[in-house]
Amino acid sequence: MEWFPLGTEVYVILFFVAMIAGFIDSIAGGGGLIGLPALLSVGLPPAQALATNKLQSIGGSFSASLYFIRQKAVDLKGQRWTILLTFIGAMIGAILIQHIQADILRAVLPVLVIAIGLYFLFSPKVGELERQQRLTVWPFAFCIGFCIGFYDGFFGPGAGSFFALGYVTLQGFTLTRATAHAKVLNFTSNLASLLFFILGGKVIWSIGLVMLCGQVIGARTGARMVLSKGQKLIRPMLIAVSFIMSIKLIYDSHGAEIQSWLSQFFR
Repeated sequence: MEWFPLGTEVYVILFFVAMIAGFIDSIAGGGGLIGLPALLSVGLPPAQALATNKLQSIGGSFSASLYFIRQKAVDLKGQRWTILLTFIGAMIGAILIQHIQADILRAVLPVLVIAIGLYFLFSPKVGELERQQRLTVWPFAFCIGFCIGFYDGFFGPGAGSFFALGYVTLQGFTLTRATAHAKVLNFTSNLASLLFFILGGKVIWSIGLVMLCGQVIGARTGARMVLSKGQKLIRPMLIAVSFIMSIKLIYDSHGAEIQSWLSQFFR
């Protein structure tokens, strides 16, 4: 097991960071935007931080998925083809990200995430009641499972929100039911991409396993609140996470330009 030279107190902090990330991710997605910066801040190189983040996030997505399945909030049999294509898409994405840059996605992603936040902000009734299904099994499995799975394996931030939006708009699910099913697909894509990061030797196991334990606790707590609070909790949290995620992504891509502009503006 590879050990990264960190003090015990840093491991404790990372455990609690992962617990918070798992809680938020199980409700609204976006937990990776908490875990990944934490890993980078302790000195992990980007490739190892991405791989280790996948390991710790799989704990949260598995914990939440298992809870939703046990509570019979997810129809696994009905989603088997979507799960399969999600795995294949994420696998292809994880292979490609190791060979090409994701600069185009970094530029476009904030716009897409803002659009999700605006959609739920200005559609207060969406996801409140079951609606008519718009896509049959195979088109949905490809459009949502394969395509978003590919994105999650290739880049990742906001994939859970994209899965949930797909279930609400194309399958007519309530927001609570969509969130439960989205978490199963999120676990699937995390697993597929993690396998290839492991083969590439990028995972820092000591950090990842500590954070995985925190994710499991946080995600289970969040999953319980999804089923008990439903749309009243998910919708405002999804909107808030979408906008915070967008600001973070914009700053990551254009932070130097923003700081330069601010320094000139306030000179």
